[in-house]
Amino acid sequence: MDKKTLTERDICTKFINPALEQAGWDLNTQVREEVSFTAGRIIVRGRLHTRGKRRRADYVLSYKKNIPIAIIEAKDNNHSLGDGMQQALAYSDALDAPFVFSSNGDGFLFHDRTGLFGKTESSLSLTEFPSPETLWELYCQYKGIAQASARQAVEQPYYDDGSGRLPRYYQTVAINRTIEAVARGQNRILLVMATGTGKTFTAFQIIWRLWKSKQKKRILFLADRNILVDQTKNNDFKPFGQAMTKVTNRTVDPSYEIYLSLYQAVTGSEEEQNIYKQFSPDFFDLVVIDECHRGSASVDSAWRQILDYFSAATHIGLTATPKETKEVSNIDYFGEPVYTYSLKQGIEDGFLAPYKVVRIDLDRDLQGWRPSKGQTDKHGEIIEDRIYNQKDFDRNLVLEKRTELVARKITEFMTQTDPYQKAIIFCEDIDHAERMRQALVNLNPERVKENRKYIMRITGDEQEGKAELDNFINPEERYPVIATTSKLMTTGVDAQTCKLVVLDQRIQSMTEFKQIIGRGTRINDDFNKHWFTIIDFKKATELFADPDFDGDPVKVYVPKEDDPINPDDEQLSGEEQLEDSCLDDTGPYEVDPDQEWISDDPFQAGQDDFLVDPPPKRIKYVVGDVEVTVIAERVQYLGPDGKLITESLKDFTRKKVKELFVTLNDFLRRWNQAERKQVIIDELAERGVIWDDLIKDVTKKLGAEPDPFDVICHIVYDQPPMSRKERAEQVRKKNYFNKYEGASKEVLNALLDKYTDAGIEPIEDVKVLTLAPFSQIGAPMELLQAFGGKAEYTRSLHELEKELYA
Repeated sequence: MDKKTLTERDICTKFINPALEQAGWDLNTQVREEVSFTAGRIIVRGRLHTRGKRRRADYVLSYKKNIPIAIIEAKDNNHSLGDGMQQALAYSDALDAPFVFSSNGDGFLFHDRTGLFGKTESSLSLTEFPSPETLWELYCQYKGIAQASARQAVEQPYYDDGSGRLPRYYQTVAINRTIEAVARGQNRILLVMATGTGKTFTAFQIIWRLWKSKQKKRILFLADRNILVDQTKNNDFKPFGQAMTKVTNRTVDPSYEIYLSLYQAVTGSEEEQNIYKQFSPDFFDLVVIDECHRGSASVDSAWRQILDYFSAATHIGLTATPKETKEVSNIDYFGEPVYTYSLKQGIEDGFLAPYKVVRIDLDRDLQGWRPSKGQTDKHGEIIEDRIYNQKDFDRNLVLEKRTELVARKITEFMTQTDPYQKAIIFCEDIDHAERMRQALVNLNPERVKENRKYIMRITGDEQEGKAELDNFINPEERYPVIATTSKLMTTGVDAQTCKLVVLDQRIQSMTEFKQIIGRGTRINDDFNKHWFTIIDFKKATELFADPDFDGDPVKVYVPKEDDPINPDDEQLSGEEQLEDSCLDDTGPYEVDPDQEWISDDPFQAGQDDFLVDPPPKRIKYVVGDVEVTVIAERVQYLGPDGKLITESLKDFTRKKVKELFVTLNDFLRRWNQAERKQVIIDELAERGVIWDDLIKDVTKKLGAEPDPFDVICHIVYDQPPMSRKERAEQVRKKNYFNKYEGASKEVLNALLDKYTDAGIEPIEDVKVLTLAPFSQIGAPMELLQAFGGKAEYTRSLHELEKELYA
């Protein structure tokens, strides 16, 4: 047998699989082949989308199910032994598997990331592949779980309901790292996972394995919103069955093992309301805190009272946005995250929706406005004489025409795209949310006439709007379509079909910004939700450029007494501190026009909302006769590096294309040699080329739609563009079809018409012969035979393409 003639698959079946079996690996339970572990980045083309390539490992080896410990990358025998190593190491990074192998069928190159096997890299013969037990012992030693008692939880199987639902690769890593940390005796653990990546399912699997292995017998799951607790109990946590209870009616029953609770349900301002003290301090041996950035990081929060009481238990914090300020630190309490899965990575893997940003700058926001001396507002209040700018609008000063302009731009966008796409508009406060609702109602009379709930204000102070929250987040419910809000919907709202997030709120907190962006990142295939748009009126998206936006949590320097103060540190203003604690300490609060703070989630359903002392009264001036106009409007796109493209789209396109094709000749050579031109189009799309907008731009110049080929030649290499129609006419003028006759001539003519109407993609697929007008000429097999068979048809098609692009 000549190995050089064998395919990669042949190498796997004839050499690698037998080597694994000989080493003692069970091919049915411990070995998975061709494992795709990402979904493929979503690439948007206008209103259509496609998926980029999935990441796929040739082999993933697991000692126990869902505990991957080794990766093998296979190549055919025309490659060297180590040609697949770098690729395998990249998969090892993602899957957290420390043992990495590459093979071409002659043997294995072994890379040991634990440092326990000997040399970092060594060559092994086919008969020297390590056994499962050998690698598992090294793995446990590497992870610090060598003792038998520690392995009990680690080796406990996942919950499997038989439906085939398995944790995604990053959930697997998060679960395993957490279980291993508990097994090592770590008592404070932090998991950071972007909104929409399944933190609750991950938490369930962690608790299940610890509970089933009897490492943790009584568990408390804390959240700060009723909807979060109920969703958790009825969905992901359902397998706990009769062992689980939700703490209600401010009563405690110690006969259960899994407790779900609002922190408000077990605490209160009076000592007798702190019902968690009815449990003994050592009653729970595991406490899981959902959205832990909201309170547990703060030393004086109500959450911390509970955690301090159950301090002997293991505490696991879950968050998408770890809280790191000068006053509050998740890392101070929990330590460094055992695992972080970011928004950028989620989008890159195709598990989260990409986005584009429409940035709209208003003249008054940037230039400011100053009242004339002694000018009064609509209510007769004398307006304080100073310059008001973006920071003031809708907080200290209302320009009614500004609200109308913002509402008009939102309406224009939705009318042009989809008037029934779910949209959340984040406003400064409840008063602003109500005025925005009114402005949108007046601009959408026909939609509101269809259903009065087309636009709803959903804020913490108003029951009618709050009652519609479930309908808004339910993909099956059409109404409400537009929700105006302030703080209520920043977190804990699983709006799977939200396609538009509008920022008309000044956002200074990175935590809050990440939570708001998370409202749009969920994907829902059933309802065609694969991307979303952010319209930004308040320059909030400048936070995307902050290195903290998608990086690891930063440990904040907090000087102790006599320590030097970092001169770059700026203290928050008193107002911002007030807002920050209002949002992130004891739960989300709304600020109503009278400045009373009202919880959006009272201690119990059915009880009155509780009030706290209002802050000092703030005058809000209302002015109705100041004109406001748009002075700049631009679209920013999410680049493949996870950052917004801030340069012009043309400059970005030139840079990305020239990374592949330095000169026009390079591009032409690759284009002409390509069996399918669509492969090059897709490759450029994966690199961030926004075809739809580029084609629209060139179409404006031509008055007709160009081919992607002409878009690249014109924008990147400064060549005069041609429309598809002009290219087709050019071919016809050459009398190209005269050498064909009968059905073959009709087919080529029809292919040219199809190209003119729809472009190159449909004519490169032989299935086009099953569609009209080809189906009217003859059956697909008859049409292929008219050319002398499929091979001759393909050759004729390539000749036609050559003429098109001559």
